[in-house]
Amino acid sequence: MPSLRYLYTGEQKKLGAPRKYDGKVDCHDLSRLNFVKDLKPGVSLYTLIAWSCCLNCPICLVCISEVQAKGKIKNALLFSTDIHLPPEQILEYYQARFQIEFIFRDAKQFTGLSDCQARHLPRLDFHFNASLIALNLAKHELSSCHSSAKSFVFSMASYKRLEFNKHLLSTFIDKLDLDPDLILNHPNLPSVLSYGTLAG
Repeated sequence: MPSLRYLYTGEQKKLGAPRKYDGKVDCHDLSRLNFVKDLKPGVSLYTLIAWSCCLNCPICLVCISEVQAKGKIKNALLFSTDIHLPPEQILEYYQARFQIEFIFRDAKQFTGLSDCQARHLPRLDFHFNASLIALNLAKHELSSCHSSAKSFVFSMASYKRLEFNKHLLSTFIDKLDLDPDLILNHPNLPSVLSYGTLAG
């Protein structure tokens, strides 16, 4: 449990230093948190602006309280240092974090996100944008090959394998003097090109 403090909002004394805190945050006691809404039956969303002793700044705390079997309550804590963010948006960001991690993983492994040796901010900005744009273009091209966007699961490793298979097949056609029309119009061409890719 992180060290959090309630911010004091009461009347200050005329003498002495102003009071900043009003005790340690107890996330098992939701009475001092602000109710936002019910996400679904048995799951409620609460929020609170609290002071983080670790970060030494105020944070927007979001608590997801779920009533489990036998009446046991499970609380999950999320937070943002941007205290002006709505709690619903903080929750949305956390729900999307896995997809964000996939983007950075693929960019590091396949499009050189971490390979830049520049130190100037404009050059770093250009490099990061170029890496992520290359990833988005690959995703767009691969998604156009799928008839259903809902069932499409992007894999940069599969895209790399697909492009390698295309290049290898083109090399075979060129070096072995094969008829390209016969091969490129063959009904089994998609299965040959997708050899070694992930199912999706």
